[in-house]
Amino acid sequence: MPFYLSQEAGAGIEPANSGFADRDLTTWLPRHCARRETIECSQALSTRGDLTIQRFSESGYREGMTNSRDLFARARRRIPGGVNSPVRAFRAVGGEPVFVGRAKGSRIGNVDDVELIDYVGSWGPAILGHAPPVVVSAIRDAAQRGVSFGIPNPLEVEMAELICAWMPAIEKVRMVNSGTEATMSCLRLARGFTKRDKIVKFAGCYHGHADSLLVKAGSGALTHGQPDSAGIPGAVAGETIVLPFNNIESVRAAFRENKDHIAGVILEPIPANAGLFFPRKDFLHQLREECTKNGAVLIFDEVMTGFRVARGGAQQLYGIRPDLTALGKVIGGGLPVGAFGGRAEIMDCLSPVGPVYQAGTLSGNPLAMAAGLAQLWELDRIDGWKLLEDLGAKLESRLTNAISGKELTLHRIGSMFCLFFAIGPIFDLESAQRSDTKKFAQFFHSCLERGIYFPPSQFETAFISAAHSDEDIEQTASVVGEALASL
Repeated sequence: MPFYLSQEAGAGIEPANSGFADRDLTTWLPRHCARRETIECSQALSTRGDLTIQRFSESGYREGMTNSRDLFARARRRIPGGVNSPVRAFRAVGGEPVFVGRAKGSRIGNVDDVELIDYVGSWGPAILGHAPPVVVSAIRDAAQRGVSFGIPNPLEVEMAELICAWMPAIEKVRMVNSGTEATMSCLRLARGFTKRDKIVKFAGCYHGHADSLLVKAGSGALTHGQPDSAGIPGAVAGETIVLPFNNIESVRAAFRENKDHIAGVILEPIPANAGLFFPRKDFLHQLREECTKNGAVLIFDEVMTGFRVARGGAQQLYGIRPDLTALGKVIGGGLPVGAFGGRAEIMDCLSPVGPVYQAGTLSGNPLAMAAGLAQLWELDRIDGWKLLEDLGAKLESRLTNAISGKELTLHRIGSMFCLFFAIGPIFDLESAQRSDTKKFAQFFHSCLERGIYFPPSQFETAFISAAHSDEDIEQTASVVGEALASL
């Protein structure tokens, strides 16, 4: 089956056909005939196991991306901006997005029959690489028993037990369907538990698109938030206090100025949505102390770092026990998933036991649970975190040589890395924003033309998978050196 044949139905329907009962079929045949060559290309792409990475600069990259361009044009007619998540649109780097027809291991193959070494990894979930056989097999087996029940199933119990075993700070956990849902639920739970309203977050930490969390810092460290998106009431944003990351004094000041009003403090323990930077020594321990002293809930957003930077996430690396933790990405094996958990006395405030309501039709669905369990068990079996650290260290060593003498800063932890087009130190959003985004855009496209797909924004983190080979690492370092030399 071609990868996007199913997208043919209903795509690009002309207004004149709106009166037909079967609006899909009225235009399918002529569109099918007109795109026969595209379909044949997609069939070839979906069945071939190995493709040669083309050097786009030699083969005519932009001229050759005809299928991606056609799909993007069709997408823009029916999908806002042509994408279902903004960063995919290439607005930060210019140009038009690549459309993927298949992915396997460390590679993605686009709909124009070109293969790329991928460092996006579905923005984190593909820690074993794309379509690992153990995960694909688990999904297939689970689907044969039923794709969704809306009734409790054994796999969600197994997942809960595994999460609690690997992250001891989590005594009870509830499954949801996205990282946004997980962080949103953490805030509601913290407010319900403490009977307070205000939340502290940190500039540069992204926690999904819930109203309370789409807020950025104003002119002062204690400025109450202003909405960072249209459609968010000022009164909602006003309950969020935005502080600079790595500044414990601003946290102490916030608690003094809002005594007995702060329900919780939420942060990415390793911020990875404004590039990648790290907590200063003792910052997380000091946060733990301040939250305990002031009766506030400490919430770690480990949607990105959970089960990636270590078996027990960032909280294991830094030796911190947050009150609540939000999870996602890796625990779904590539399928939509989220989870939040923590101290039993807080989690027991959730309905049906307690007064804080939260629900979800597909929460704990068997496909995501089967995929996630298979991925986590496989990571454990192969000691995946050591493997990823070794690969990350090798890439760091090669890239450090490539950027020597240049005004660049490389950050890495485990299998996550970011190359800032700025001189360090970089330790918060303000310092990250010194980056030369125009040069990054040139660098991104230069790497893309040479067969390497990095995240299409300076302020995103790249991911290594267990499927990346030593050859991938060497080729990537070589391409980075060539791309930097071309700027």
